[in-house]
Amino acid sequence: MKKGDKTREHIIMKSAELFNQQGFAGSSLNDIIAATGIQKGGIYRHFHNKDEIALEAYNYAASIVGNRLSEAIGNEESATGRLLAFFRVYEDVVNNPPFIGGCPLQNTAVESDDTHPTLRHRAQQGLFVTLDMIKAIIEDGIKNGEFKTDLDVDALATFAFSLLEGGIMLSKLEGSNRHMHMNIASLSSYLRQCCFRRVK
Repeated sequence: MKKGDKTREHIIMKSAELFNQQGFAGSSLNDIIAATGIQKGGIYRHFHNKDEIALEAYNYAASIVGNRLSEAIGNEESATGRLLAFFRVYEDVVNNPPFIGGCPLQNTAVESDDTHPTLRHRAQQGLFVTLDMIKAIIEDGIKNGEFKTDLDVDALATFAFSLLEGGIMLSKLEGSNRHMHMNIASLSSYLRQCCFRRVK
């Protein structure tokens, strides 16, 4: 990798960590300079403005979380295990999140809802991709006989994702993983009682 590419990657990585902890609006150019150790001129050699950095930073943070999710899902054989893998990645969200600062999608969605349409659109894309992943797992569970055939795929995907994001938010706010643990138990119980036709 060329030196310029390494510098650009370093700016993106450090800015992603900064934005995911302090928010886009709460992070100034001086904060980026402090986090990266690169002066203003060096940063603007690679990016036109803070908005461009923010978009690249979100993509980077989302890719880190996505890789962790893919790895966790790949270790599970059952559809149930793959659904719960989303939660296992955030099981210790208070002390050891997959990306520093918590869920990039949630943080970006909350901050950019009314203030930054481009970032909001990027978070929306992340939402759709994640929901599609969850739906595909549920549909696979129906096909292999693990889940009931009359299961509402869209409703269960929304329910599961809402439990995940709600657990992340409550656990981070309280400083305790108990909300995430309760939501894992709740979803596990729901799947056992309402969705299973048979367990493989």
